[in-house]
Amino acid sequence: MKPVAIFRHARTEGPGHFATFLDAHGIPWQIVATDEAKVIPTDAAAFSGIGLMGGPMSVNDDLPWIEPTLQMIRNAVASDTPVIGHCLGGQLMSRALGGVVARNPVKEIGWGEVTIAPSAPVARQWFGERQSFVSFHWHGETFTIPEGATRIASSAWCDNQMFVLGPHLGMQCHVEMTEEMVRVWARGGWKEIRDSAGPSVQSSEAMQADLDARVAGLHSVAEGLYTRWIAGIAR
Repeated sequence: MKPVAIFRHARTEGPGHFATFLDAHGIPWQIVATDEAKVIPTDAAAFSGIGLMGGPMSVNDDLPWIEPTLQMIRNAVASDTPVIGHCLGGQLMSRALGGVVARNPVKEIGWGEVTIAPSAPVARQWFGERQSFVSFHWHGETFTIPEGATRIASSAWCDNQMFVLGPHLGMQCHVEMTEEMVRVWARGGWKEIRDSAGPSVQSSEAMQADLDARVAGLHSVAEGLYTRWIAGIAR
C-alpha cells in the first residue's frame, strides 16, 4: 500500500506514538521534513494518508513550505485522502480549509482536560462513550472551525480543540506524545514556561509528574482516534 506522509516541521516534534501505532498496524509511512526538504510534495495521490505534526512556528509565518503544505491538505481533502493534524498540523488544516489561525487568549502548556462535545453525534464516532480525557498541550495560537467541519472537543483554555470533516481530524492538542517527548519539551521550553506563568501553564516539574501513567492514558485515547482515522485509508 502507499505510505502515509508524515509532515515533520521540527526535529523535536516528530510523529511519536502516531508512528508507533502505524507500525503496529503494518501501515508504511515516510517523513517529509518540511524544514529540510527542497521540494514539498503537493499531490496526495502518492500517499494513503497525510499526517501533520506540531512545530514552534506559526502558520501565518512567511516560510517557504507553508503554502505547498496547504496545497497538499486541500488536494488530500478534495480526493478523500485522510488527513490528521496535531497542534500546528490542526492549524494548518484549518487555514487550508478557509479557517483562521490567531493568538489564543492564553498559552496552554502542560497536561489539561479536554471535554468531548456532548451535542455532536460525530464525536461519538471518534470517542465512543468517552466524555473527556487528559491531553498534553503546548500552543499560543488557536484555529477556527472550517466551514463544513464539526467541533468535537474543547478545553477550559481553548474552545477549539478538535474538529472533524468526513475522514479528516484536526487537533489543537498533542495526543502523539511519548514520555521522552514530554521530557525533552519540558527541558527545552523552560524559558517559555517561565515567561508564560499562569493557571493555564504548568511547570516543567508538574508536567513530568506521574508521567508513565499520564502517557499510558493518552496513548489509549490516541489509539482510539488513530483506529478511526486509518479506517479511511485505502489498503
